[in-house]
Amino acid sequence: MVIRQNFLKNEASPMAILPIPPAIPPDGCRAFANSQIEIKKRLALGEIAWAGPLLLVTARPVLFVLSQATLATVFALLHRPSAWRSAGAWWSVYGTLVDICCLGLIARFARQERIGVSDLVGKVRLRWGHDIFAGIGLFLLTFPVFMGGSFVSSLLIYGSWDPQRNLYLLGVRTLPLWGVVYSFAVWWLISAATEETTYQAYVIPRIEALSGHSWVAVLIVVFCWTLQHCALPLVPDVKYLVFRFVAFLPGVTLLTLIYLRIRRLPPMIVAHWPMDLGAVIMTLTLR
Repeated sequence: MVIRQNFLKNEASPMAILPIPPAIPPDGCRAFANSQIEIKKRLALGEIAWAGPLLLVTARPVLFVLSQATLATVFALLHRPSAWRSAGAWWSVYGTLVDICCLGLIARFARQERIGVSDLVGKVRLRWGHDIFAGIGLFLLTFPVFMGGSFVSSLLIYGSWDPQRNLYLLGVRTLPLWGVVYSFAVWWLISAATEETTYQAYVIPRIEALSGHSWVAVLIVVFCWTLQHCALPLVPDVKYLVFRFVAFLPGVTLLTLIYLRIRRLPPMIVAHWPMDLGAVIMTLTLR
């Protein structure tokens, strides 16, 4: 009982509003190699520093912009019209390169802690569909918040509601057949898992331990995670960027608070999958 009280001590205040039971560390479960208790032990041994979490929390938005810029340069050299916009249409393809880079960085920093990426993901509970049904429940809880955020942001920034503003790159994008197949079959599976592992499983607990405050971790992660969605893809329009930031802010905040409450990654990944798949369905057509 003492262990559970210590484990939850720092998280009680920000998550008290969520009607979700907190995580209880089971004996011998590898998932809790990523618990605050174990992280603080490794912090005391000098195995964790600010460099890892700060690099990972900023890496994704930066890498998305660099990927789009690289592809836009190639298109410009090929004399493609609207090279920047055309490059942005490929976000569900080059996004996997961003995921691979992030997973590589996570694996590198995890090795310094003598753990692996699997320790961040934790135990997957498939018996009776536990994590699947938990993820569906979390999706049903969070998806309306994302949609409501888009509606409110549209009213605040533009003064009216236009469903087209929800679409990435200001409208439907077209890709060749292989790009469409890849986006529908592969991208969303890797993207959601990497995103949740990066921000939730790796960055949040370490900033929390390094700073000694849950709210510091929440502020940093929510800001950078929301900023990432402004770069997926990057549209050079300040008003639209503000709209995107405000639209995603409530949903990202809720996802972060839920993870701090339950401290389990698999249900978060399951909840994230239909949102990423929905983004592909709503925006992608065959060229």
